[in-house]
Amino acid sequence: MKATPFYVAGTQASGDDVVLVSHPYDGREVGRTSHATADQVERAVAAAHDVAATAAALPAHVRAAALDHVSRRLAERAEEFARLITAESGKPVKWARIEVTRAVSTFRWAAEEARRFSGELQRLDTDPAATGRIALVRRVPRGPVLGITPFNFPLNLVAHKVAPALAVGAPIVVKPAPATPLTALLLGELLAEVTEPRGGLPAGLFSVLPLPNDRAAELTGDPRLPVVSFTGSGPVGAAIRRAVPDKHVTLELGGNGAAVICGDWASDTDLDWAAQRIATFANYQAGQSCIAVQRVFVHERLYDGFLSRLVGAVKALRVGDPSDDATDVGPLISETAAVRVEGWVEEALAAGGAAVLGGPRTGSSYPPTVLTGVPGAAKVWTEEVFGPVLVVAPVADDQAAFAAVNDSAYGLQAGVFTHSLQTAFTAHRTLQVGGVIVGDVPSYRADQMPYGGVKGSGVGREGVRSAMDDYTEPRVMVLTGIDL
Repeated sequence: MKATPFYVAGTQASGDDVVLVSHPYDGREVGRTSHATADQVERAVAAAHDVAATAAALPAHVRAAALDHVSRRLAERAEEFARLITAESGKPVKWARIEVTRAVSTFRWAAEEARRFSGELQRLDTDPAATGRIALVRRVPRGPVLGITPFNFPLNLVAHKVAPALAVGAPIVVKPAPATPLTALLLGELLAEVTEPRGGLPAGLFSVLPLPNDRAAELTGDPRLPVVSFTGSGPVGAAIRRAVPDKHVTLELGGNGAAVICGDWASDTDLDWAAQRIATFANYQAGQSCIAVQRVFVHERLYDGFLSRLVGAVKALRVGDPSDDATDVGPLISETAAVRVEGWVEEALAAGGAAVLGGPRTGSSYPPTVLTGVPGAAKVWTEEVFGPVLVVAPVADDQAAFAAVNDSAYGLQAGVFTHSLQTAFTAHRTLQVGGVIVGDVPSYRADQMPYGGVKGSGVGREGVRSAMDDYTEPRVMVLTGIDL
């Protein structure tokens, strides 16, 4: 099998070794690439540094046209991308197709934002001493960006690094997850179409470098990459932040997604909807999403009726080969990951919890699992499971549920099932999370909205415009002697 090249300053390149990429479901080889050498890393970073001023001065129409082109080409090759995502990550193809659709939108949104990223005017003559003065506040790139991406969304989370960078005219060096580099490299093909000599973007504007994680410090520590945008595990993100305190670091880290079934969410239709949504989005990528539902707090009056519906909805999910269009739940990224999840569930059961639904692990596949009666110190309560495991508990009232949601080291998003506008506003005020989704699961995300968390869930926000703000800083020009 021919090795897929990577991209150094917009140009295809290969390293000295061979990296095999295996299917998480059955272990077969799905592709191969190579690691960038130290010299290639240096060339990529030097090119990003050298082209930064040119990139920042690119006209908006050039940046927007390039982003529109990538969006169109993604749509044209959607099934190819979806099948590759499934092959290297094990994500069911029905969800891989949705990921591609979202990436198409992410690049389209970036093109639109590039056209309207204009700054603002501020009148300064609100004070007598500033009569005749007006300020123009524009945002300019902080410099080249290092984007480090995880395995669970190997296309759209790369898009959320690359598209905002191109929109503001910031060079970007992408380090994809070692388990899933091929999708990012296929995206590199489309980026190369808009890069010199084929397109209008300067060649140094992007690089995609497969590297093992133990070589990431080559990039994070380089002063020529003043912005680091990392999506991944909490410990790694915290280590990056400590290692480069002088850089602008944005971190989208783990979660411990909670859903609350409030006391007014009581009709059969309500409970059926919540059960179906929670069942789906606790398991939709084998639970490998930082906003997957993990903890469910149910008003005690509704608990028994909801639990039976939830178990039924989870049982109805089809588990199996992720390349089958009918499969809802596929494997975890590796057998090592599945063994870890299995160990956490066994710990919870040994501590007194009960498995209402579950079963034995098979290789890298772990069955959808519903636990009750789990003590609060168990890892499945306190940490991010990143597997298809739900923990369900009754609560006395909505206030107790909100307090339980906040009893976590994480704070990414929460779902609140209520019809009450006042309860919705109370949840929004009370819950220590980056986003509150009313009437649905915490797993909802629109790619243009600010997305991120508090506490152990990170700093900064993704979402195209939010990332553009993170990649830039304000620069003020004051005009004097203007007759307003």
